[in-house]
Amino acid sequence: MSSIKKIKNIRNLKRKIVCLTAYSKPLAKILDKYCDIILMGDSVATAFYGMKNTREIKLDTMINHAISVRKSIKKSLLVFDMPFNTYRNIKEAKKNVKKVLLKTNCDAIKLESNGKNFKILKTLTNSGIKVMGHIGYTPQYKKNFSPQGLKHNEEIKLINEAKNIEDAGAFAIVLECVNVDLAKKITKNLQIPTIGIGSSKYCDGQILVLDDLIGLSGFYPKFVKKYISLEKILNKVIKKFRNDVIKNNFPKISNTY
Repeated sequence: MSSIKKIKNIRNLKRKIVCLTAYSKPLAKILDKYCDIILMGDSVATAFYGMKNTREIKLDTMINHAISVRKSIKKSLLVFDMPFNTYRNIKEAKKNVKKVLLKTNCDAIKLESNGKNFKILKTLTNSGIKVMGHIGYTPQYKKNFSPQGLKHNEEIKLINEAKNIEDAGAFAIVLECVNVDLAKKITKNLQIPTIGIGSSKYCDGQILVLDDLIGLSGFYPKFVKKYISLEKILNKVIKKFRNDVIKNNFPKISNTY
């Protein structure tokens, strides 16, 4: 059974799909034990590089991270998040997606919807490329954060957008910060899995940025559950190392040759 079919089968079995982001080989190795999907997300721009937004990250930078992530993945589906301005038209999309697939050996790519790029998505899927859609709050196209689908006109737009993405051949779709009732409605209406981030438990699966989940990014939006503060743990470890060095307790004989 292919990885894509496994994802769809999980939905059919009524089991939730587990997804997280990864930007490096060591963390991807851990995630691969527990995740159905690992996303090489453009969130690497803000979470890893400290950029102001995801629009600043370059394709080649993301490719290098994805190559590292790929080395640890044995069972999870690796999805590559196509960065801003790499799929503005069919020609550009085909060129850049081909480059990504060739260099990273990823299983699928993700495109954020701007409400118009359904034809680009369909062209890619028609050529055999596996594509994940993304609607709701789409950081590449919406500069200011706000929950999505609270107004009736937004609801109708997002329902149609989700259906168009499904009809274009996407194997799954991310719903970001979509109103609870609307996320439930879209999930029920679609035949493909919905992956939620800030969009309620009614989605078929959930995704978070790993750095947010482990308390390392310093970014704690409402939709992130704080499982642990790795920042606090690292502070303790590095403080202890500093004290050992200053007090000449490190290195010991056992740490030398």
